[in-house]
Amino acid sequence: MSAAFGTFFLPGPTEVRPEVLEAMARPMIGHRSAAFADLYERIDTGLRSVFRTARPVYCVTSSATGMMEMAIRGAPEGPILSLVNGAFAERFARIAQRCGRRTRVVSVPWGETHPLDLVEQHLAAESFSAMTVVHSETSTGAACALGPLTDLAHRYGVMILVDSVTGVGAMPVETDALGLDFILSGSQKALALPPGLGFGVASEAYILQASAVPERGRYLDPVEYEEAALRAGTPTTPALPLFYAAEAQMARIAAEGIEQRWARHAAMRRYTEQWVEAQRARGVAIGFLARPGERSDTISCLTLPTARSAREVVEGLAAQGFTIGRGYGAMQDSTIRIGHMGDHTVEGLSRCLEALGAVLAQ
Repeated sequence: MSAAFGTFFLPGPTEVRPEVLEAMARPMIGHRSAAFADLYERIDTGLRSVFRTARPVYCVTSSATGMMEMAIRGAPEGPILSLVNGAFAERFARIAQRCGRRTRVVSVPWGETHPLDLVEQHLAAESFSAMTVVHSETSTGAACALGPLTDLAHRYGVMILVDSVTGVGAMPVETDALGLDFILSGSQKALALPPGLGFGVASEAYILQASAVPERGRYLDPVEYEEAALRAGTPTTPALPLFYAAEAQMARIAAEGIEQRWARHAAMRRYTEQWVEAQRARGVAIGFLARPGERSDTISCLTLPTARSAREVVEGLAAQGFTIGRGYGAMQDSTIRIGHMGDHTVEGLSRCLEALGAVLAQ
């Protein structure tokens, strides 16, 4: 029997509402039909509101990792500056390297974000074509300010490629107002959809220069997706059931309002911060990996008391009916990660944290 909705707080995939899952059972239609074009247009309209853009949104049958590769494939020729502060920022850099791009990796400790003066030192010292950055780092719960980084990159004539997998749909993202060159996300995080779809938006300037980039590949060619999206379609056969789910979820998000959705996620982050402070006041040595003011609204990575293991805590919470995640990589047994995103609420999160408090008190 399925658990009740509101108990699954993994940092991805996130919980999906039953009615969204049920939408995937609709009959097949031809993906070159007028019916599919109508479906695509409805999804695109919803996603443009989420991304805050007038540009077409690419709907790709792929994980967000594929969208990272798309961003790199169409980026201007020349070296790439990769800002690395966690596992997914590191993945973005490695994709650039595996695509044959000369890549300068600038690392800061996991849980931190890059100071602007450090980024500018590298931009001033070498000529780069593009810069990769992760908006909300799922492995650490750290979030950066996209506006200042974008302004800095553009001042040096560098395009900015943004992974906002746990940002889009939950945290303020102003694609057009900020002038983001390429921003990507995935279905299974803050958008509260099943895994399997990648979403991306490219600026007109990005697409214009991408048309002249050789060896863009075939499946993840951003120019092909741009052309297809303008026709309300996809270059290749899409995962149609996931498109049905996306249509249903876009209607839910529109009914809530994207700014209200941002506010709900910010409230969950603040509630988690207050809960951690209350635990520390009781003598429980738990804390955030990310610093105040640099914390994601969608995921909290919490450091545990030295005597406790993440496996033990996660299993203890599972016994009470709640699912959270262990830490990532080298931090997998010293931290836990709580994904408070998608369609979760402060009320539901409070029940999860109450149960977590009981586990920590044992």
